[in-house]
Amino acid sequence: MQSFLDFLKSRRKATLVMVALNIVIFMVLAFMGDTTNASFMVEHGAIYTPAVQDGQYWRLVSAMFLHFGFEHLAYNMFSLFFLGDILESVVGPVRFLIIYLAGGLCGNVLSFLMSVQGGTVKVAAGASGAIFAVAGAFFYIVIRNRKSFGKDGMRRLGMMVVLMIMQGIVDRGVDQSAHMGGLAAGFLLGILLYHPRTLPAFSEE
Repeated sequence: MQSFLDFLKSRRKATLVMVALNIVIFMVLAFMGDTTNASFMVEHGAIYTPAVQDGQYWRLVSAMFLHFGFEHLAYNMFSLFFLGDILESVVGPVRFLIIYLAGGLCGNVLSFLMSVQGGTVKVAAGASGAIFAVAGAFFYIVIRNRKSFGKDGMRRLGMMVVLMIMQGIVDRGVDQSAHMGGLAAGFLLGILLYHPRTLPAFSEE
């Protein structure tokens, strides 16, 4: 137990706060009802196309902290725990939070706009758009520092991003537009917010 607590203490704090917040919100909602039920999730802040069209724009933010069932939560929090920790170690907590929150919002906005354009009614929730934003920003940072990462490091990162995208394509019900919107927004936010500095110990020569 102590080793686990020591491990958590060694993690970046803003990432831990985001992970903890998502888990707490999920636990509260799971206690209240069925988090796999679309109506229940809409009632508690998920994106619902007609509701957002009616002016409930806050759903574009609240949906980032909601998850459809434990598996959805577990996959996203596992990804955030490791990707977020890496990005925060490079850009710091404030810039990390800007990338995470603004990138996730952009992903949800694109998802909503695609739903309106396609004439579909969508119920959506999850942190994956924000997590893709983290991946997009980190991808930009690696490109900026490709000599430090080396060919193998670049290849592994490229494969990681491809696998994330493929997971979104293959899995049923995944909001691919939120993923791509988050990824693109994260990359652009990386350009705006990243200032080169010494990379942490995971970089390669």
